[in-house]
Amino acid sequence: MAQLLSSSYSLTICSRNKPYLKPFMQCSTPFSIAVSCKNSKPSSRGFFLQEQKLRKGSLVVHAAAVSTSPETPVQTSSGDPFRPQRVMVIGGDGYCGWATALHLSNKGYEVAIVDSLVRRLFDHQLGLESLTPISSIQNRLQCWRSLTGKNIELYVGDICDFEFLSETFKTYEPDAVVHFGEQRSAPYSMIDRSRAVYTQQNNVIGTLNVLFAIKEFREQCHLVKLGTMGEYGTPNIDIEEGYITITHNGRTDTLPYPKQASSFYHLSKVHDSHNIAFTCKAWGIRATDLNQGVVYGVRTDETALHEDLYNRFDYDGIFGTALNRFCVQAAVGHPLTVYGKGGQTRGFLDIRDTVQCVELAIANPAKPGEFRVFNQFTEQFSVNQLANLVTKAGEKLGLDVKTINVPNPRVEAEEHYYNCKNTKLVDLGLRPHFLSDSLLDSLLNFAVQYKDRVDTKQIMPSVSWKKIGVKTKTVTA
Repeated sequence: MAQLLSSSYSLTICSRNKPYLKPFMQCSTPFSIAVSCKNSKPSSRGFFLQEQKLRKGSLVVHAAAVSTSPETPVQTSSGDPFRPQRVMVIGGDGYCGWATALHLSNKGYEVAIVDSLVRRLFDHQLGLESLTPISSIQNRLQCWRSLTGKNIELYVGDICDFEFLSETFKTYEPDAVVHFGEQRSAPYSMIDRSRAVYTQQNNVIGTLNVLFAIKEFREQCHLVKLGTMGEYGTPNIDIEEGYITITHNGRTDTLPYPKQASSFYHLSKVHDSHNIAFTCKAWGIRATDLNQGVVYGVRTDETALHEDLYNRFDYDGIFGTALNRFCVQAAVGHPLTVYGKGGQTRGFLDIRDTVQCVELAIANPAKPGEFRVFNQFTEQFSVNQLANLVTKAGEKLGLDVKTINVPNPRVEAEEHYYNCKNTKLVDLGLRPHFLSDSLLDSLLNFAVQYKDRVDTKQIMPSVSWKKIGVKTKTVTA
């Protein structure tokens, strides 16, 4: 039996506007984690919090796993063929990260989640809420263990704090790192100056710290980084997978595909890609950049097992993605909000394919010094096409679905050429879940089930690319 360690915590903000966990004995929610080791004598690993004061008086809490029994823990060197791969999922409490962590655990990987839990704080700051009620991370992990007998370790802290990240790497010794741990919303990065600065600092510095941690403590570790198709923009030529071969003035070379980011968020992803490519060349790091399209859906095989495992389902104008938002709008009788002309075309994929792609990347790692780029999407749709699909699916369910064109809050082409290559993951074995009538029915029924939780004030876009200012906004309206 795995032993159980408990500690209590509350969320506080330090002087750098970063969220950390601070011990607080009166907190009503206990922080409990049970962890057992496979392929060894009965032993357990627990969780402890270590405080360290910063120069300006702020408090950082470092989290790490420690042995709580005298038995020798499983050997974690990457050369051991008798144990499962150890995968660190940074950002494992988020939309893609949570589904991925459960999927990998279910597939037999040893999994640890590293997360500052800041995504939950964003909702509180902006007055937002997931359509689905989502349990605390500790309840999620306890539920997963009780249902499956599988343990997921948890390290709570900010990867921008290199001391925390270093201790986590040295303690867990990952064979692969899946990096979702970034501020993921373009609209969020365009709310105001402070959010733009936070996005770039959090994303770029966090990724740099991961790269240095791999170099210093786990040089054979494979980095699987979540990028975005938004790095490419909408060029008037086909979009290749990361690289393009060009001939100029009689000479030919293969170069990184040109980047045309369209927000401070997308720019942070471009900076990440450049930094990763450089460290692969300079340090021999092995990395796979998954340039992901727009994700839709909420259920995976694992998250559907119990309501405490439910994933978040964002429908607001800041974190909600197009198809998820349209399904919620249809469910509550709000017209579908098409930005501008609606000809904006992007790559899309089901969240079940997100977890499948990550697993494929881990199982087929890059070589030392190799920087691979995979375009991670399964289908292309324009916004108008998505609206039409949701309208037809809604009518079959008896919903009266209307569409309106609203002024586009973004700066983007509304009619353009778009043709992206996406063969590399298919070659590795990706079996896509294409957008079908049955999936749309499922999404719409899911939205109808929780429609009483919808705050209709959050549906219309509230962030303008052109009107971004220096004054900090607290709650959207």
